[in-house]
Amino acid sequence: MSDTLKPRRIMRLPEVKAATGFGRAHIYNLMKEGRFPKARKIGPRAVGWDSQLVESWVAARLDGEV
Repeated sequence: MSDTLKPRRIMRLPEVKAATGFGRAHIYNLMKEGRFPKARKIGPRAVGWDSQLVESWVAARLDGEV
């Protein structure tokens, strides 16, 4: 993994779907099972994911750590 950290930001669902290749239902099922980073409430009707947690989750799978 690179020594340079990307700035931490909020990822919305379309970006999380693109990063993982999974659909909404599968992402929410993985969250419910505790196998994917939890979404955080960012507004009355909006949620987002911590970009560093999602990117680490993807990297772990690509590195075969799961």
